[in-house]
Amino acid sequence: MSTAANRRAIADSPDAATSPCISVCVMDHASGLCIGCCRTLDEIAAWSVFDTAAKRDVLAALPGRRAVLPPPLS
Repeated sequence: MSTAANRRAIADSPDAATSPCISVCVMDHASGLCIGCCRTLDEIAAWSVFDTAAKRDVLAALPGRRAVLPPPLS
């Protein structure tokens, strides 16, 4: 499954509990986002305590964030 398809499946899941992490943990200093999962350090750190609504909010923001980042490393 592609990364985009995986993120859509996560966003569509009933509990949205799965992290969008793709194990490419490199921060883009210009944007403050991880180039792998498109989350901020604060979002990454708090993911395990976010409720479902907060996780869905972050997941919904990821596609727009991807547009401003370099492609993830392979």
